[in-house]
Amino acid sequence: MIIHIDYHAAYQYGAEVSLSPHVIRVFPRRDMFVRVLDLQFHCGGGADIQFRRDLFDNETAYCFFPADTNAFDIALRASLEVTSRNALHFLLDSHGTNIPPRYSDTELIQLQTYLTGGPSIHLPAPLAPAADRPTVETLMTMVRWMHEQIVYERRDEGPPLPPRELLARMKGTCRDFTALMLEALRQNGVAARLVSGFLWKAQVENERGADDDLHAWVEAYLPGAGWIGLDPTNGTFCDHHAIAAAAGLTPDDIAPLSGTYYGHQQIPSRLSTRLITAPDKSQDQKLLLGRLPASG
Repeated sequence: MIIHIDYHAAYQYGAEVSLSPHVIRVFPRRDMFVRVLDLQFHCGGGADIQFRRDLFDNETAYCFFPADTNAFDIALRASLEVTSRNALHFLLDSHGTNIPPRYSDTELIQLQTYLTGGPSIHLPAPLAPAADRPTVETLMTMVRWMHEQIVYERRDEGPPLPPRELLARMKGTCRDFTALMLEALRQNGVAARLVSGFLWKAQVENERGADDDLHAWVEAYLPGAGWIGLDPTNGTFCDHHAIAAAAGLTPDDIAPLSGTYYGHQQIPSRLSTRLITAPDKSQDQKLLLGRLPASG
């Protein structure tokens, strides 16, 4: 199946500002199930663009602005060939069949930072640690409980809510769901990381996610299976409908755009976006793309 992305975001400021280098993380991750047929990227404002791979091997664009400006824009256009993938098509090694996994010494060397969470919080029973539970069934219980018990809401700006606050409100965005799931996995001894990317839909109307938002989920490292995507917002394991763009330890590591402006005073700013979804005419598919946060 062919998926087309056409995204444009424009930033305007009330006066000329000096912009820090901006880091952009919106490039689809290539793998055996996602092939990039064509990709074009533009950053205005006279930016010098340097493409790099970051600490987590995400493909990024570093945009340097040589002069003060009162506006700049970002545009991404890509065509992807996506192959269907069964999210549960994996076999676990014997030391990964139960939670908590019994990671080998070699695995622990690489995964230690993904096992370290924030201050422990009291988790509801379906998310709380317990010894020797079947891995797949336990993870499915966790994502389904969050999907069924926590109300999804739209919130365009701001960092994810702390897990304790989300549990008190029982209402949040996909990034709030993801922060809680990350903490729950780590308290259960499962190495986990945050992921942002695209969620596209094919004749499915009840999936949670706004029409102009990037989606967020988590990946858990399971011995024998590797990094497996879990989407607590929609209560599922991730299949080919979730196309990752960035993975990391913290929300800042996966932010679609990071950067600031410098001025002598607080300067009003405005973000406008245009999203065009254009799947192959022979297919009935819909792609959800993301609104980038305003700089500053």
